[in-house]
Amino acid sequence: MDIWNQLLGGFATAGTPINLLWAFLGCAIGTGIGVLPGLGPAVTVAMLLPITSQVEPTASMIFFAGIYYGAMYGGSTTSILLNTPGETGTMVTALEGFKMAKNGRAGAALATSAIGSFVAGTIATVLVTLFAPIVATYAVQLGPPEYFLIMLLAFTTVSAVLGASTLRGLTALFVGLAIGLVGIDQISAQVRYTGGVPEFMDGIEVVLIAVGLFAVGECLFTALYEGRTVQEMNRMGGAHMTRTEWKRSWPAWLRGTAIGFPFGTIPAGGSEIPTFLSYGVERKLSKHKHEFGTTGAIEGVAGPEAANNAAVTATLVPLLTLGIPTSVTAAILLSALQNYGINAGPQLFQTSSTLVWALIASLYIGNVMLLVLNLPMVGLWVKLLKIPRPQLYAGILIFATIGVYGMRQSAFDLFLMLGVGLVGVLMRRFHFPTAPVIVGMILGPLAEAQIRNALSIGEGHWGVFVQRPMSAVLLTLVVLVLALPPLMAWRQRLRSR
Repeated sequence: MDIWNQLLGGFATAGTPINLLWAFLGCAIGTGIGVLPGLGPAVTVAMLLPITSQVEPTASMIFFAGIYYGAMYGGSTTSILLNTPGETGTMVTALEGFKMAKNGRAGAALATSAIGSFVAGTIATVLVTLFAPIVATYAVQLGPPEYFLIMLLAFTTVSAVLGASTLRGLTALFVGLAIGLVGIDQISAQVRYTGGVPEFMDGIEVVLIAVGLFAVGECLFTALYEGRTVQEMNRMGGAHMTRTEWKRSWPAWLRGTAIGFPFGTIPAGGSEIPTFLSYGVERKLSKHKHEFGTTGAIEGVAGPEAANNAAVTATLVPLLTLGIPTSVTAAILLSALQNYGINAGPQLFQTSSTLVWALIASLYIGNVMLLVLNLPMVGLWVKLLKIPRPQLYAGILIFATIGVYGMRQSAFDLFLMLGVGLVGVLMRRFHFPTAPVIVGMILGPLAEAQIRNALSIGEGHWGVFVQRPMSAVLLTLVVLVLALPPLMAWRQRLRSR
């Protein structure tokens, strides 16, 4: 009962007019930031950190949190309508959401995205309320072997379920791994694979590659190969979900939440891993496999969107209870707390209980605000599809150019984006999946660091990956993901004979 009393006190604090206004501003700004590729919640919160010198701590943390999870809502909009992910966590949404939009089902895709985000965010907030200390206790017990195997599981899952074949998926994955290694080695600080180009010293931006492969690649591919089918792509659909789509969406929401929440509590690559894993699970379990990659499957939007928002909400567990940020934005939120002289950790619930419970209560309020902001606007967003395709794609290219240039104000980045766009055209033309490139690029450096740390712990012995129960379980899952599809195909061939 003590938890509920504290939560009610949190609602009393978060429900004051000034805090409600800050929550609304955060949600609205976050939604807009999510739509824009290249900015993101981390950059936005970092730019707004100076307000901590003027605004009361509880209000500013509610504001920053609203920007964080609001960006996850907004990022799905352009992913679905324009195939331009606003956030790396919404890249998976573009895989099926954009195909649904092209086939007149943009309204359903946006609706399942908004409602799924609300469901996952609410469930995850309840879990944060009830189990934050318990979940954080178990999460902190994971070491480098477990983190590496989690990433290896993500690699194998993505390669197995995306693309026309596993070989094509692995090829795209290794391209991403290679790109991710460009720059300065995290451990030895040696410059590698830059080819003498100074702009590569700091590595290659993930958002740049994502915008190039998805947005620019889509525009160029459409201009080159689909020019005659423009009118067919402009068909409109209702801004709602049918009973069948509701029936197909809600299990995906629940599964996505179950996958996303645990990943938010550990530093294993943010929301990218759970969204890809969720997509893989939905593709395996769906009774409508023929829709994946063709007309667009609603489960492929519902599951990853739920996983994305559950993971974002779950980052508050280790942030508040241990002072450990599991994402870039969480790290900036931690610095915002430190600006007020507040140290996150186990004592935070005692020393600043009013702030903590008001922040948790604001998550419930913010989820409702975002649903009210986004769901009625589904019809408005769908009207984007009425824009003639040549003008729309010209706008996307301008939009992408501004977003990429705004990251580092570098003309070199613009040329690189166009080059990546041409690679995206070739990958589409020869049926290579683009998503594994991004997965490899994001998780490659993290996996490299974790495997080095794991081998250091094991004094160079590979047995470190099977000595601990959790790592042994994860390694078994990796083997099953790789072995089961060929075995099932072989069994099917035997039956057909």
